[in-house]
Amino acid sequence: MIDITIENFQAELIEASMQQPVLLDIWAPWCGPCKSLSPVLEKLETDYDGRFLLAKLNSDEQPEIAGQLSQAFGVRSIPFCVMFSQGQPVDGFVGALPEAQIREFLAKHVPTEDELEAEAEAEEAEQLMAEGGDVEDVLAKLQEAVAIDPANDNARLDYLKLLLSLARDEPARIEQARHAFEPAAAKVLSDARFSAVEHWLKAAEARAQARPLAELDAAIAANKRDFDARFERAQQLLVAGEPTAAMDELLEILMRDKAWSQDLARKTYVAILELMTKPAPKAAAEAATKGTLEIAGKAAVTSSDPVLDQYRRKLSMVLF
Repeated sequence: MIDITIENFQAELIEASMQQPVLLDIWAPWCGPCKSLSPVLEKLETDYDGRFLLAKLNSDEQPEIAGQLSQAFGVRSIPFCVMFSQGQPVDGFVGALPEAQIREFLAKHVPTEDELEAEAEAEEAEQLMAEGGDVEDVLAKLQEAVAIDPANDNARLDYLKLLLSLARDEPARIEQARHAFEPAAAKVLSDARFSAVEHWLKAAEARAQARPLAELDAAIAANKRDFDARFERAQQLLVAGEPTAAMDELLEILMRDKAWSQDLARKTYVAILELMTKPAPKAAAEAATKGTLEIAGKAAVTSSDPVLDQYRRKLSMVLF
């Protein structure tokens, strides 16, 4: 537990919440309910064994911070608790709630022990990959992360992408990727990342029955509107690790028939753009749902990729 002041606000609350959730308890010495809530919060911090941090802010001594938070959430009374995550206030509650209700609140924002363990495995895998470690060790850690916490989408996506990358030279990896993808298949409707991986997976699966590139080139030369051949060629280029060449082939389809095969060329093109897009750094994670604080500083801006920008423009020019 730490007392928050204007001097340590940035380091102990904003920056600390980038690493783990921080629950800020806004109180005052004259507030009776504050005195009954405080020991409950301290007990929970101990029970949760470091899965969230408890911070306290005396509203009489720090009226500027307390005022901004109260205004952001439309709250005029204390005790008032605000959950900070990824540098932003994301949720809160008012009053001296019973312990059971506070646990329900915490469950929405505080990771479980399994989730933390899975995240640790995924971070170790990322570090191993960055250091050029053995790919089998990286795969094993990502697989373990997914097994521990099946809801860890980032670990599952990293695992799938690595498997599909290896499938260029090791076709047996495709079956592993399909097995790992199925539990998350329903997410393709709501998550562009899984939709993109599904396009990559389908392209990899189609490779076994694909015609040789020379045969496809001949078919296209004979008939520039042989969209089946063009699409098959685009899939092969994607699997071979040539995404821009794959998009060039898809553009040839779109220039001639934007709606071909129920919009399949456009959907695949968009999927490749998604696959090429680097994940935003943790510092630029999604913003708060209930307002922000000026005192919290500016959000990080992800630098643009000139190749991606170029291919987005090409798609826009063809479609519009």
